[in-house]
Amino acid sequence: MPIWEWLLESAAGVLVLVLLLGIALIVRRRWLTRNGGTFEVSFRARSSESGGGWLLGVGRYAGDTLEWFRIFSLSPRPKRIWQRSTLTYVDRREPERSEQMSLYPGHVIIRCETPAGAVELALGPSSLMGFQSWLEGAPPGAQHL
Repeated sequence: MPIWEWLLESAAGVLVLVLLLGIALIVRRRWLTRNGGTFEVSFRARSSESGGGWLLGVGRYAGDTLEWFRIFSLSPRPKRIWQRSTLTYVDRREPERSEQMSLYPGHVIIRCETPAGAVELALGPSSLMGFQSWLEGAPPGAQHL
């Protein structure tokens, strides 16, 4: 077999794999959003980096938990889960110049406290309003804003 045929078949194989990966990501996103209640939210995994450490994702409310899924993952399980009773909203801020490239446009950054430490999330204004309502909607006796 001439080398050009081998290269052509290899390129076709890579193209098929990329296409299958793209289809799998689309199917996963549809599966996650099938019951509604999802929104775009980024999570800061490494706060030690100035302006960096952000991971794009999708959030989903599931009763008293907030589930966070990485956007570029095939896993059907959430990467992070936060209990409403352990989250305390602290403050919000605008993204710094270096953070704007890592986040969705128009998102604001919020900081919440948990027993495990501070958590930074970036949400759109309407998602932030929904998040605050979800926190305030906790049963009586639970932590509030």
